[in-house]
Amino acid sequence: MRAFREAVEAHDLDAVVALLAEDVVFTSPVVFKPYTGRAVTGAILRAVAEVFEDFRYVREIGDADGRDHALVFTARVGDRRIEGCDFLHLDEDGRIDELTVMVRPLSGAQALAAAMGARFDRIAREAGETPA
Repeated sequence: MRAFREAVEAHDLDAVVALLAEDVVFTSPVVFKPYTGRAVTGAILRAVAEVFEDFRYVREIGDADGRDHALVFTARVGDRRIEGCDFLHLDEDGRIDELTVMVRPLSGAQALAAAMGARFDRIAREAGETPA
């Protein structure tokens, strides 16, 4: 999805969040249970923007007029290089109602999990949830 890619690449997280459906389901590469809702997904994406360094999309896969898209990216977390993919599904209104992220290699996913775990309480507060 071009608008999502352009907003991410411009570091315009408000524009990214505006593209999300209210009931978007975010599936993390490092957490088993999906997160539901624009507020928590937006908080997670803001934290990821802090964690990922040298982030760039390298390929876009999907029908421009279709509802399913894949954006392949590279990034770094600390000294770990990551390759990943954002899988997007659009609802009938053109908003992202599913966002699934996958990353590799395992050492990169572990570095991502540790960096995001350190931000979990702040993510929960930003999303209006009570940290566990």
